[in-house]
Amino acid sequence: MKNLKRIFLDRLLAIVHCALLFTSCETKKTEDERPSIDEIKAIAEEGYIYGLPIVMNYAIMYEFAVDRDSGQFKAPFNQIKNEERLFTYKDTTVITPNSDTPYSILWLDLRAEPMVLSVPAVEKKRYYSVMLCDGNTFNFGYIGSRATGNEAGDYMVVGPGWKGEAPAGIKRVFRSGTQFSVAGYRTQLFSPDDMPNVIKVQSGYQAQPLSAYLKQSPVPKAPAIDFPKINKEMVKTGFFDYLDFALKFAPPGPEEEAIRLKLTRIGVGPGKTFDFKDLSPEQKAAVALGMKAGEEKIVAAVANKGKNVKGWRVGGLAGGDRTYFNGDWLSRAAVAKAGIYVNSPVEATYPITRSDSSGQPLDGSKHNYTLTFTPGQFPPVKAFWSVTIYDGNTQLLIENPINRYLVNSSMLPEMKENPDGSLTIYIQNEPPEKEKESNWLPAPNGPIYLVMRLYWPKETRPSILPPGAGSWGPPGVIVEK
Repeated sequence: MKNLKRIFLDRLLAIVHCALLFTSCETKKTEDERPSIDEIKAIAEEGYIYGLPIVMNYAIMYEFAVDRDSGQFKAPFNQIKNEERLFTYKDTTVITPNSDTPYSILWLDLRAEPMVLSVPAVEKKRYYSVMLCDGNTFNFGYIGSRATGNEAGDYMVVGPGWKGEAPAGIKRVFRSGTQFSVAGYRTQLFSPDDMPNVIKVQSGYQAQPLSAYLKQSPVPKAPAIDFPKINKEMVKTGFFDYLDFALKFAPPGPEEEAIRLKLTRIGVGPGKTFDFKDLSPEQKAAVALGMKAGEEKIVAAVANKGKNVKGWRVGGLAGGDRTYFNGDWLSRAAVAKAGIYVNSPVEATYPITRSDSSGQPLDGSKHNYTLTFTPGQFPPVKAFWSVTIYDGNTQLLIENPINRYLVNSSMLPEMKENPDGSLTIYIQNEPPEKEKESNWLPAPNGPIYLVMRLYWPKETRPSILPPGAGSWGPPGVIVEK
């Protein structure tokens, strides 16, 4: 009996020894499999380029829908916030903001159930659109004048894992690639006096859970989330922590699998074997160098993206869906950097410039400029067009004495044409002579960033489509002599 007990104990000790040895080997193996310093830098560079739009989107979502004390808070998830005004220099969360169309904003939490978005009938002459954009900054669908018409309708937005049938009455189903997404409503304003009419349209925008739409009992709420606080300073040191958090709600598409796997090797994303914070100081220094290299590549891509047409970059600022970007993470990052949440080209096309027609940087502290449309050569659109000016450093709207941030086609009746029928816009920091004031676009006292917006561009000649290869191009910005 004693021998049997001894044999049992010996075998138990052997098993424990083997288990400890196996665990030790696995720990050593895990440490050995961590990438080298050079590999960490390369992964961080690629990961920063891949993750920048995702982290930017999270920061905006946090300010708009999570942090009620952010100063930019709009509304909780699944509630529409109608902005009964145009954006001004005081709006600083989103770079390159649109001040053409009063916005309505809806941040969607699709974890528990789909949401039904209802739109009213909108008068045919008034353009409106609802752009659906997921946490990857992919434009996954549109409702509005171009996409669905100006008739009233109910549309359903579902999360990435939802399975079911659309109920009767739903005109179309849109599937988000992430569990959180945003719906950006743009409603055309014809003049300041037109704002009550825009507000009436906005009041017809409705959003409700599918269960409420079907008049059923509410489904159980999704678990509460402790969203990590984020601001510009925190991003500098915690970029990959925020990316790690955001990826929890974003199932990877096929083209993401390779970069996601690389990120797990530095402790980021589902499937990681250790936390990013466990990297050594040397490894974190390599990450910082990789992020810096990634940022430099993105800045260069913004400057060179698209085709140069008289100093304007055409086709460089263009949103799209997952298929459009097709794993081109640098292109996606450049678009987010230049102006996050931009439309897909068929909905709106955006020529952008920081240079005059000779290639010199635009600077309101050094020069006055003109932009002249010759007769019959206004941007070819089915809706409307505009030229918006921004501070070249911040890409935000500029405080100015006449509260004018853009010139658009609705303003043409109040502007003065030249004797030959052309129209000149005066872009300068100081007010021009009195006879030119109606055409003045106030410029910053420093670098200038200009964005031209062509809403619902025409597809027949003359057309800016396809961007960069169309039969129409914008006129150059000229130094006034």
